[in-house]
Amino acid sequence: MSVKTKTKKAVKDVRIAVAENSEEKARENLKKAISITQKAASKGVIHKKKASRKISRLARQVNQITSS
Repeated sequence: MSVKTKTKKAVKDVRIAVAENSEEKARENLKKAISITQKAASKGVIHKKKASRKISRLARQVNQITSS
């Protein structure tokens, strides 16, 4: 599986967990997504600022379900 595909799947897994309001699963998937996204940025597959933006937005979504 390519790095870009892994990144997309990791982000999708986080969004699905957020949609299901599964706090524990969302946090776990976020941790994996951050790692995979940063690796993709370091390899030059995606731009480092795009990776940072994706991570920030995912973290914000996860934090919203945990605070409510």
